[in-house]
Amino acid sequence: MALYQLLWGSTVMIVLFSRGCNSQPAVCGRAVFNTRIVGGQDALPRSWPWQVSLQADGSHFCGGSLITDQWVLTAAHCLKETDLGTVVHLGVQSLSGPNLNAVSRNLSMIRCHPSYVPTNVNRYDNDICLLQLLTPVTFTDYIQPICLASENSTFNPRVESWVTGFGVTDNGTLADILQEVAVPIVGNNECRCHYGDLTQNMMCAGVPAGGKDSCQGDSGGPLVAKKGSVWIQGGIVSYGESCGLPRIPGVYTRVSQYQDWINSIITGSSTPGFVDYISLGFNTDQLFRCPATPPPPPPPPTTDGNSVFDSGESMIHFSLFPSLCLLVISLYVLGGA
Repeated sequence: MALYQLLWGSTVMIVLFSRGCNSQPAVCGRAVFNTRIVGGQDALPRSWPWQVSLQADGSHFCGGSLITDQWVLTAAHCLKETDLGTVVHLGVQSLSGPNLNAVSRNLSMIRCHPSYVPTNVNRYDNDICLLQLLTPVTFTDYIQPICLASENSTFNPRVESWVTGFGVTDNGTLADILQEVAVPIVGNNECRCHYGDLTQNMMCAGVPAGGKDSCQGDSGGPLVAKKGSVWIQGGIVSYGESCGLPRIPGVYTRVSQYQDWINSIITGSSTPGFVDYISLGFNTDQLFRCPATPPPPPPPPTTDGNSVFDSGESMIHFSLFPSLCLLVISLYVLGGA
């Protein structure tokens, strides 16, 4: 009996020391529920465990995504590096509560991309920011990190992606329950037809018919796509013209452009999981050309059916030339006689 207890105790100790009581899982981008309903619906609990709510004075103002046990990814236009009073809420399903599985963390550091300049003409370029939590969080079914798209990733047009957040809904108020909506990727060439200042640091997504989009309050939240059983964040909600208008997609910060910068900020044992997302097939956006400006309408037809040029001058029809020639010859002969 004593030998059995000794062996059992040794086994337990080995497991604890090898795994750690609160160790970070070896995988990212895992969610308990993967079934989705297209079209701006309430999300099921544990569907998007990386979603966070950034709050000031108890009010939600932006979203974000958990990428390690101590770091959150969001948009630079959401806050400044001095806004250390921001509180990060994780595992939240409802802004009004109760959220029995939620936790909150204060911030110890905010690092926004050095090339993000809100006063520039293109003020949404490099719209990306990292938030360091004051203390790490413990991963649960309700709180998990999302994988990030690596620098080699490609998101071709019509790739199904999902955006989540507590932003403004159809009735003009913030959503109380976390919302989810499916939006296909829109290629950058097509997106530039509406946003001429789009850069390679951005990507677009939206439904041609409109009605499905991110909106105010969703900023900083994740745009994700699925690879097998793993969710990968390809974009960060950045900006757009109004919300959900037909043929006007939303614009997102392209996460894969910032792998080196993120890795330069987040060092140590707890680092984000970068995963390649490679779209299969031909990228049709390479051939996309913006529709030309409609040509001006043709000038109104002249009232004289014998006009052969649109100069406003009436000219004698070519069919009368033989008769004229005969008349000239006759006059010449008679005159000579």
